[in-house]
Amino acid sequence: ETVLVKCSRPGHASVNKTFQFERVYNDLESQDAVFADVAPLLTSLLDGYNVCIMAYGQTGSGKTYTMLGPQLEGNLAFAIEEESELGIIPRATQEVFRLISEKPPGSYWVEVSVVEVYNNEIFDLLAKDSCGKVLGVKRDVVTTREGKSDVPLLTHETVENASEFLHLVNKGLQLRVTHPTLVHAHSSRSHLVVTLTITTVVFGDNFGTLWEDEQTSQRLNKEDSFTFTQKMRDNKSTSSSRASSPVQLEATEKMKQVKTKLQLVDLAGSECVGMSGVTGAALRETSFINRSLSALADVLGAIAEQRAHVPYRNSKLTHLLQDSVGGDAKLLVMLCISPGQKYLTESMQSLGFGTRARQVQRGQVKKKNFPVPSKGK
Repeated sequence: ETVLVKCSRPGHASVNKTFQFERVYNDLESQDAVFADVAPLLTSLLDGYNVCIMAYGQTGSGKTYTMLGPQLEGNLAFAIEEESELGIIPRATQEVFRLISEKPPGSYWVEVSVVEVYNNEIFDLLAKDSCGKVLGVKRDVVTTREGKSDVPLLTHETVENASEFLHLVNKGLQLRVTHPTLVHAHSSRSHLVVTLTITTVVFGDNFGTLWEDEQTSQRLNKEDSFTFTQKMRDNKSTSSSRASSPVQLEATEKMKQVKTKLQLVDLAGSECVGMSGVTGAALRETSFINRSLSALADVLGAIAEQRAHVPYRNSKLTHLLQDSVGGDAKLLVMLCISPGQKYLTESMQSLGFGTRARQVQRGQVKKKNFPVPSKGK
């Protein structure tokens, strides 16, 4: 798809600029049409790849509507009842659970975390105090020994279905920082990052024999996931009707967990200070927003140019997204563009960002087949 932009300034000749993207949506196309192009990417999660889907654009260009859907009046939560208007985040979760339902019971489970990156600090929007009240708690992001990004003490809630997920995200949205500007009355002043961590139970060569044991065919919950191997070992002494064989125990030893992440990101809007008219604390917020978005562009540029060093740590946002942007992860950027002539500069900047993201080439990747047992067993 081609985007043709006509640029002109007083006293200067007009210049036509052309941008190439995979798909361009007009203002009449539905949320269904948008998600139809997103859904195929989600199958990669169950194939072992991290996935990141983000909305980028200036303040007021429709990022939050694209990612979440319509906002309730006077409330930062999104309207779950308006299913036809739901955005990418709730729809992606519904699709993930649909895909998981087609797999053997207990072979996958899902955890969710909700954070915002505000003024280059990470806040856990699902953390609770001693009384059970939800409040944002500052966290930090670190790089593990394996080179992965991690947020110690981050709250992860296990969810069984999309409804539980939507309830948690709505709780987190109550704490998201907003501030009115001349461009948008409810401008998001932080980057929202919703992460679904999908844990896959992976078995070795003898997984079929192991899975035949009816005691292991029950759905694994969060507690079981840490004690599953021990339970199988104990099965030999506790089961009087069917003892585990050495082959079964050997297969248990080969069992491991593989985690993949789906990071769904509603970025704060890039903005020109003169256009938004912000002052004071909001001006400081704008500075942090623009710097983090610039850092994200630098990361994508470094990956596109295949540089030896990718500056993930230049921003908490890019450090947090490292696993879902780098490596062989799959990234989808939804550019949101304001059509007004007065926003031309910001629109050109957004189109330039999208062009840089599109230049990232990861080469041909092979499907990662996990030896998960058949549904019949």
